[in-house]
Amino acid sequence: MSDFKSQISEGIPGYLPEPRSYDSSVNHAPRRRDILTREEKKLALRNALRYFPPQLHGVLAPEFAAELRDRGRIYMYRYRPAYEMKARPVGEYPHRSVQAAAIMLMITNNLDPAVAQHPHELITYGGNGAVFQNWAQYRLAMKYLSVMTDEQTLVMYSGHPLGLFPSHREAPRVVVTNGMVIPNYSSQDNWERFNALGVSQYGQMTAGSYMYIGPQGIVHGTTITLLNASRRLREPVDAGRRSRLFISSGLGGMSGAQPKAGNIAGVVSVIAEVNPRAINTRHSQGWVDEVHEDITVLAERVRKACRDGEAVSLAYHGNIVELWERFADEGLWADMGSDQTSLHNPWAGGYYPAGLTFEEANTMMADDPERFRSRVQASLCRQVEAINRHTSHGTYFFDYGNAFLLEASRAGADINDGHGGFRYPSYVEDIMGPVCFDYGFGPFRWVCCSGDPADLEKSDLIAAATLELLMNDSPGDIKQQMSDNIHWIREAGPNRLVVGSQARILYADARGRTMIAEAFNRAIAAGEISGPVVIGRDHHDVSGTDSPFRETSNIYDGSRFTADMAVQNVIGDSFRGATWVSLHNGGGVGWGEVINGGFGMVLDGTPEATRRLRSMLLWDVSNGIARRSWARNSGAVAAITREMERTPGLVVTMPSQADDSLLDSVLG
Repeated sequence: MSDFKSQISEGIPGYLPEPRSYDSSVNHAPRRRDILTREEKKLALRNALRYFPPQLHGVLAPEFAAELRDRGRIYMYRYRPAYEMKARPVGEYPHRSVQAAAIMLMITNNLDPAVAQHPHELITYGGNGAVFQNWAQYRLAMKYLSVMTDEQTLVMYSGHPLGLFPSHREAPRVVVTNGMVIPNYSSQDNWERFNALGVSQYGQMTAGSYMYIGPQGIVHGTTITLLNASRRLREPVDAGRRSRLFISSGLGGMSGAQPKAGNIAGVVSVIAEVNPRAINTRHSQGWVDEVHEDITVLAERVRKACRDGEAVSLAYHGNIVELWERFADEGLWADMGSDQTSLHNPWAGGYYPAGLTFEEANTMMADDPERFRSRVQASLCRQVEAINRHTSHGTYFFDYGNAFLLEASRAGADINDGHGGFRYPSYVEDIMGPVCFDYGFGPFRWVCCSGDPADLEKSDLIAAATLELLMNDSPGDIKQQMSDNIHWIREAGPNRLVVGSQARILYADARGRTMIAEAFNRAIAAGEISGPVVIGRDHHDVSGTDSPFRETSNIYDGSRFTADMAVQNVIGDSFRGATWVSLHNGGGVGWGEVINGGFGMVLDGTPEATRRLRSMLLWDVSNGIARRSWARNSGAVAAITREMERTPGLVVTMPSQADDSLLDSVLG
C-alpha cells in the first residue's frame, strides 16, 4: 500500500505525529476573537481531546490551549497530513466503495492550497466556509470513507464524523449537516462561540458539502450577471467609452471569479483587494490580467482601456472604499458596480475597513473587536456614500449576495429606499431570478474523477452538443439563456478555467441537466470517458437555497423568509438517488440569514445511475420552479406548465391571480 493510501487508512494515528511548523507562505485565517469564558475554554479543550487516547493528552492539552489562545480556534495543526493535498484520480484513494472514493476526491480538492482560501485552517472560501473544524475530523472522515461499503452511510455533524451506519445501496453514502442550531441561537456571536467550542461550523455552501470547484464555480453566474447588467444599460455612462467599466472588490475565494467573468463579458473590470496573497494567487493563475498599487496610474489605465474598447481585468491592491471615492473625485464613473467582500462575516476578516492596513485590521479584530466593529460600520457608510455619487451619474449598482446591503443598512448607511427595502437591487431580483431561476436555469457542475483533462474536454463537447440539440425546439422566452450557455461551454476550454479538479460549471435547466448527465453516463459505459463523473451544483440554485436577500429575493408573496423549499429539496434528493446530500445554516449572506442544501451524484455508466439521475434531477429543479410559480412569478408559471406537459405524473398546484382593484375595494 502506498504511503498516501496508508495515511488515509490509518485515520487518527495512535502515536503522536511530529509537530507541523507554521507555513508563512500559505494564506492563513485571521486570529479569531477571544469569546469564551474560562470554563468554556476548558470545555473546548475537553471536546478536542476526546478524539485522542488519554495517554496523549499531556502533550496535546497545552498545545491545543496555545492554538485556542493564539488562533482563537483549535485546528490541531500537528495532525495536518504530510502528503500533498489535492484531488487525485479516483483509483488512487483506498476504498471499498467507488462512490466513497469520489467523495474523498471532492474533499481533498476543497482543501487543495491552490483552491482553498485558508487551507491549513480547513477553510475553503468566504473567510469561514469550512470543510471540517479540525484535522482530526478530516483524518477520521477519510478513514471511514476508505473502509465503508455501499451498504453504509456516513453521518457528518458540522465536520464531525458521527459514524458509519447500516443503510442500503440506494441510500446516500454521506449525509452532511452544517450549523444546524436552534433558530434562537443563530446569531453571529453564537456562531463564534459554538465554533470555538468545536461543536458547530459554518459550511458556507459548497465548502462543507464537498462541491467547491474553485473560482470557476461562480464565474459562469458572474458572467451571466455582467452580460445581463450590460443589456440593462442603453448607453455607457461616458459616451467616449467603447468598453463598459465594472468596479467591485474581492479576489479571495468565490470573489476571485470577477475579473475572469469581466473578461468573458467584454468589460473593463477593476477589483480591489487588500490581501496581497489573494492578489498574487489570482494573478499567477491567470484570473486577473494586471496588478496596480498606484491609484493614479490605475485611473489612467482605466481611461485608456475604456476608450480603446479593451476587455481587461485590473486588480487594485488597496481598499475598495478609497477606490470608489477616488474615481468619483475624478469623475471616472462606473457603468456597473457591485461588492464581493465577505460581509456575511463582517467582524472576523470578511470586510477590511478603510484607514487600516491589512495587518492592523487583523490585529484589531482579535484584540479590540468592538473598536473594529465601529471601524467596519464607518467604512461601510463611506463606501455607500461614494457608491451613491456614482449611481447619481448613471452607474447600475447591484448587491452580489454577500449581505452588503444588509450590513450597510445595519451600519446606518444611506442605503434604504424609504419603503422598507434597499435603494439598490440584489442581482437575483433584477437578473438571476427572473432570467435564470424562474425558468429552472442554474449552476449545474461536474467533475471528471479520472483527473484526465481529455475527459473534461470530451464532456464539454457532449454538453455543447446536447444544448445545441435542445436549442432547436426551445421556446422564445429561454432562447437568450440557451444561447449564452452554449457560448459559455464552447469557450470554457480556451478560457482556462480549471483550478484544482477537472471540473466544469454550466447553467442549464432540468431538461438540459438530465440530458447532459444521461449522455455522460452513456459515454462512461462506452469507455469514451475513462472514469466516473460526479455531478452536482452550487447551492445557489433554483431550489437549493432559501435566502431572502439573495436566492429568493425575487419572491414577493411574503414567503421569502421561509425555508420549506431548501429543506424539502435535500429530503427529496436523498431518496431519489443522490450519492451524498447536505443541509446548511448560513451560506453567502451569513449564519442565521439562509438555509441551503446540495447534493453530489456519482455517474458510473450503469443503468442504475441513469435511473437515479432521471428521478433526482427532475425533482431537484422542479421543486424550486413550482415554489416560484406559486409565488406568481410569470417565468416560473410558464416553465412549470411546460414541464407538466412534458412529464407524466407531475402535477403542480397553480396560482390564480387576484384583481388589485377588487382588493383595494374590499379594504376600503
